[in-house]
Amino acid sequence: MFKMGANLEGNSWDTTKLKEKKTDFKKMPKNEHQLVFTYEKRRGKPVTLVGRFYMSDKEKKEILKLLKKKLACGGAIKDEWLELQGDVKDKIIIILEANGWKFKKN
Repeated sequence: MFKMGANLEGNSWDTTKLKEKKTDFKKMPKNEHQLVFTYEKRRGKPVTLVGRFYMSDKEKKEILKLLKKKLACGGAIKDEWLELQGDVKDKIIIILEANGWKFKKN
């Protein structure tokens, strides 16, 4: 006998969506963060990545808003990283230091 298609008898296939797991992170104060700066080119455009920010989404949005306003550039939040348009590492350090963040001097 010829059968076509899948056998869907029984309840062996669970088609419910899996919920995304949020990564647990420890919330840290400003002066304990060790921020890393990365420079990339995406489609020929420079992008500066700043991270990892271990804080609430609301606090990350406030920092991004401040940086975008001061630097007059676009940006986005991806996980614990902030993405800003342009090669603006030095300017970011100056702005964040003025707002209480601490960095190691090389």
